Amino acid sequence: MDILRKLVGIRTLLIFVPVAAVLRLSDGDAVTIFAASALAIIPLAELMGAATEEIAARTGPQIGGLLNATLGNAAELIITIFALREGLLELVRASIIGSILGNLLLVMGLALLFGGLKNGIQSFDRRGAVMNATLLILAFMALAIPSLFDVTFVELKAFESELLLSEGIALILIVLYAASIVYSLVVKNGLGAAVIHHEPEWSMPVALGVLAAATLGIVFMSEFLVGTVEPVVEELGWSELFVGVIIVPIIGNVAEHLVAVQQAIKNRMELAMTIALGSSLQVALFVAPVLVFISLLFEDKLILAFTMPEVIALGAASYVGALVAEDGETNWFEGLMLLGVYLIVALAFFLLPEAA
Repeated sequence: MDILRKLVGIRTLLIFVPVAAVLRLSDGDAVTIFAASALAIIPLAELMGAATEEIAARTGPQIGGLLNATLGNAAELIITIFALREGLLELVRASIIGSILGNLLLVMGLALLFGGLKNGIQSFDRRGAVMNATLLILAFMALAIPSLFDVTFVELKAFESELLLSEGIALILIVLYAASIVYSLVVKNGLGAAVIHHEPEWSMPVALGVLAAATLGIVFMSEFLVGTVEPVVEELGWSELFVGVIIVPIIGNVAEHLVAVQQAIKNRMELAMTIALGSSLQVALFVAPVLVFISLLFEDKLILAFTMPEVIALGAASYVGALVAEDGETNWFEGLMLLGVYLIVALAFFLLPEAA
């Protein structure tokens, strides 16, 4: 649990929680509110993860694995729920793709690079990684199908059928996610394995209190963040697609990203790979389907129809992730290649016109 504090003192960023609140209440500059809210979410997400680990340390590996699989992407889920409420569907879809890309290319790339530079060739359990990689390819296919049929549905004006397709796929993905958690807890491998075991330092009431407070903080900061997206996009000249694919996933997952890299440096590559692949699967099999059903509560319904650049980037990242996991070994050059691909993708989305 002390990994992040020793690494970057990330909790000092909590100072931006009151800063963002004051700026919002005083109708401050939108870009400043956006930046302060984003910086505030980072330590709050880390505190949520730390509290989850504390609870897991007291409840055992099975419950801990289940908590991790459920709350691993809670910060980003909260952000995207507020985006759904504001009708920012493009931002929500882009953040789904961006989270998967970030975990597979940025996080895995950094872990392989720094882990390889420190320890040379690193190995991990190939069986669990291949299972997760296979699930990832399946998830890509499931998310790509509504996108491929979107043009036909639009031409036929069959919007209700398109929504029904997304709902059906979402239900199937959630069932597969639940089954994968059961399987991983039984064989001690896969999604439920991404728990850092340590002796508990907090009492259960303290851990539950921190979890509740961090969640509440993320709720308010997410509302501030999402409320300034449109003016920030207009003022900075960024596209909503770029904010969703690159900015939002980094904000919500920085703490978890740093943990994966630190585990790789400590030559715990199996845990680092589980974090990277497992987080991607959580987004594809749990977060995205849940958002489909949550959107039914709002006026604008979420359909899993992504742009062609998003589909292509997701397919390429899923394939590359599966290739890396295939042989059970990694090195620093593989990490550098993944980072290179991520920078190329980020540059492409940054330069992509808004109308695309």
